[in-house]
Amino acid sequence: MMDTVGDDNWGNEWEKRDIGFIDFEDYKSECSYNPSEEDPVQISFPFPFIDGKPQSVSVGETAVDSITIKNTTREPVELWSKIYASTPENTFTLSVMKPPSPGSDSGTNRGFVEFFTLEERMIQPGQTLTIWLSCKPKGIGLHTTVLQFDVEDRIERVVFLLAEDKISQSLASKRPYSRGGRKKQFSVDKYVVGSRPARYRGQIYQNRLPRYDIPNHIRELIERKQIPDAITDGLTLKNYTSFFKTLLIMEEIQLKEDMRAYDMENVTLMRKGLYLSLVVPGLAERRPSLVNGDFIFAKHAYEDTSSAYQGFIHRVEADEVHLKFASDFQLNHRDENLYNVQFTYNRVNMRRLYQATDAAQELDTEFLFPSESSGIRLIESNTLVPISCNLNEEQMCSIEKILGLKGAPPYLIYGPPGTGKTMTLVEAILQLYATREDARLLVCAPSNSAADHLLEKILGEKAVEVRENEIFRLNAPSRPYEDVNADHIRFCFFDEQIFKCPPLAALVCYRIIISTYMSASLIYAEGVDRGHFSHIFLDEAGQASEPESMVPISSYCKKDTVVVLAGDPMQLGPVIYSREAETYGMGKSYLERLFECEPYCHGNENYVTKLVRNYRSHPQILHLPSKLFYEEELIACKDESISCTAYLNFLPNKEFPVLFFGIQGCDEREGSNPSWFNRIEVSKVVEIIQKLTSTGNLSEEDIGVITPYRQQVLKLNKALESLYMPDIKVGSVEQFQGQERQVIIVSTVRSTIKHNDFDRKHCLGFLSNPRRFNVAVTRAISLLIIIGNPHIVSKDPYWHQLLWYCSDNNSYQGCALPEREEFADEDPTAAECWNHEEEIPQSFQEDNWNQEPFQAENLKPVKDEDEWSDGWHL
Repeated sequence: MMDTVGDDNWGNEWEKRDIGFIDFEDYKSECSYNPSEEDPVQISFPFPFIDGKPQSVSVGETAVDSITIKNTTREPVELWSKIYASTPENTFTLSVMKPPSPGSDSGTNRGFVEFFTLEERMIQPGQTLTIWLSCKPKGIGLHTTVLQFDVEDRIERVVFLLAEDKISQSLASKRPYSRGGRKKQFSVDKYVVGSRPARYRGQIYQNRLPRYDIPNHIRELIERKQIPDAITDGLTLKNYTSFFKTLLIMEEIQLKEDMRAYDMENVTLMRKGLYLSLVVPGLAERRPSLVNGDFIFAKHAYEDTSSAYQGFIHRVEADEVHLKFASDFQLNHRDENLYNVQFTYNRVNMRRLYQATDAAQELDTEFLFPSESSGIRLIESNTLVPISCNLNEEQMCSIEKILGLKGAPPYLIYGPPGTGKTMTLVEAILQLYATREDARLLVCAPSNSAADHLLEKILGEKAVEVRENEIFRLNAPSRPYEDVNADHIRFCFFDEQIFKCPPLAALVCYRIIISTYMSASLIYAEGVDRGHFSHIFLDEAGQASEPESMVPISSYCKKDTVVVLAGDPMQLGPVIYSREAETYGMGKSYLERLFECEPYCHGNENYVTKLVRNYRSHPQILHLPSKLFYEEELIACKDESISCTAYLNFLPNKEFPVLFFGIQGCDEREGSNPSWFNRIEVSKVVEIIQKLTSTGNLSEEDIGVITPYRQQVLKLNKALESLYMPDIKVGSVEQFQGQERQVIIVSTVRSTIKHNDFDRKHCLGFLSNPRRFNVAVTRAISLLIIIGNPHIVSKDPYWHQLLWYCSDNNSYQGCALPEREEFADEDPTAAECWNHEEEIPQSFQEDNWNQEPFQAENLKPVKDEDEWSDGWHL
């Protein structure tokens, strides 16, 4: 039988202290260090790191390693040794005998004793004493201990072990991380033209999209890291166009640089019928984002004198594109040939933004700078007879104001999460459709999925029957036909399963047109006149940059056009790739800028309505976001008579549906991918999901998992697929904005202070953006579960408050908590943080901290699952 002997009174001779959180990153070199032969007493390091990471042990098994203490002096030395502290407590023990292996006979076990302290031992000159350190993990996570040896001087050894289960072990990296090197570029000044898809040939538009080539002098300034004069003085009515066009140039230059990260070397092309197929890793996650009509350049890898060939993309599949090159390239190709490939950035969407910014010069001043208007708007509104019976007082007020509007300036609907912004827009749209025969409505959202949602809500209101020939869902040619819901395809225009814009004569007959912001430019291309639309509605306007919002506004508005924007400037804003462009104004949406103007900033109901009644979430889920972001004005209105928390027996406080599970894992990278993952957190997420679904009261579709790193998304999906749970959505905060689930699980990933500090330094990542925090914690309807390292997340003031909110309500489980800290009050709107879902572009990696963050290896974040799918290619 194995006995354990405690400290008795011996440990009182040494001062005891709590070791708290020890970051294994700080001990990489020490835990791989071999003691020098010159040391008078040499003490080995047990469980040394392998490839810079702690060794692993399976939960339920015992890990054992020896510690050798060698006396190299000519005098005997006294040794006192002790396990100073362990996290989790009492998981490490010492012994003077090697622990018996499982299945040993009882006689062997009888003589084995474990200790937390080893009292005085005398080591003779030249003698080596071997003792044994054992770890018996009961749960997954990083296990840490500090060993103290008193041999003339005090010597410490810090030990780390990563306790794992089968899931985390299956996700272990097969390739050590190494930063990817720069790829060689070949010249494409001259190239052999490829075969363009038929859908992009010979299209004739009433209003052609100009080229908008970047002026050389501005390009040179930006590439020299100099800021053009057009933006140094800030935004004014006089410089509006030049200001935003300059920011767009900065953004476009960065986008082109970003594309270089995806270039490929020594790859093969496989013949597939009329096409050559190229496998593109990451394509399924839109990294890079490629659509039909884009093109690449290819060149033989080992023939420096060979020509570059242009290959057009004719088909995009999960992880490959089908290309068509010039006929001689196609004929001479052999599948064993090796090529270097360069991807290209498609400029069409950027040209749309330049065009919209140009057209903004023709807008009435009240659209761009309403505070410069001398008049005071008074709206005469009639009593509303609602179509939907579920409207509250604030929604009714805003709809009455919209129906009474005569034109500029825009009307804003400010709605925190779950307050019914989209429902309010839909009611206003249906009221106009039902009561005004002359109303012509353009309804826009930032993404295809959001635009589809608007169409579904408009059609779903049975009290008003919208005629099929009066509503149109505009899709870009590049959108896959199968991407559209079969019930909605009859509201689209297409030819041979290729979406198109109808001719002008058909367009002007529709009373409601639904589109993405970008695709709205197709209507202008067909020749729709300024003033044709009586009303323009922009949903989720906080997510769009100002030039993007101008696409559906600047070309169609006259002074009497009614513009309505709905959104929340406290949630995620536009994704901008150039940090310089974001800093100087591109990161602020049109909606947010209007909120800074008189009279919007004072809440004048003739200009803005604030929705405050939340119908989504449990009151205690809403409590902290309301306090931090919405001046404690949110009113929880969800019916909690039936709550899933009633049968979640693992909740420590069944009346409190927010659980923080603290776990010390290990954040890792693999191969040349700079994205982070934490497989210990993956295991914990899977464990919780299995508990949630085992009762039969929750389906997979009721659960969502939010995590900030793309590699963590992939690891989670892999684990869930292995357990046949493919219907649980896993994604970034950006992919969940505007969505909800009964249960949301958040995996924060980070488990090392060094990396967390790096994210904060560059305003990157999950834990440094208050708006990302706000979105993440407001997606849950009935239960919110946070999985993360409390010692890391507590460094951020917002996550710190969430952690202690859970702890104060007896809803914290897991590893020991850090000390409670006091943070100065922070304004979430003042945080100048990069709105990037993937926050480790290679130019910002830790081994490159002192370089300027404007390198070719920047990785491109994804704004939405439908990003760029509405591209218009000429």
